[in-house]
Amino acid sequence: EVMLVESGGGLVQAGGSLRLSCAVSGFAFDENAIGWFRQAPGKEREGVSCINADGSTYSGESVKGRFTISSDNAKNTVYLQMNSLKIEDTAVYYCAAGAVRCPVRGSVGETWGQGTLVTVSS
Repeated sequence: EVMLVESGGGLVQAGGSLRLSCAVSGFAFDENAIGWFRQAPGKEREGVSCINADGSTYSGESVKGRFTISSDNAKNTVYLQMNSLKIEDTAVYYCAAGAVRCPVRGSVGETWGQGTLVTVSS
């Protein structure tokens, strides 16, 4: 059974940085994609960043050049480094796994955690 636990969210000023962590268990990094999606109030889920089983990565257009995904397979942890945060990045961020290919969006067949709230203030 795949289990994902996110941490690292919080309140940050626009222009600041945060690093989210996702502790993973029961998942084979070399078999499926794993990554992050977010959901803001009143908006649809948006794929943010993701790592495919072959190690290639995906970044959504809105976060390219600002967010970086990485994984430490030995520690079974996936990270999302978020720099130059904008107010529109405010959302609940979910770590999700199980898609055949990136992006992850909390779709059927994926497993995701409880989420961590990121709030960016002006």
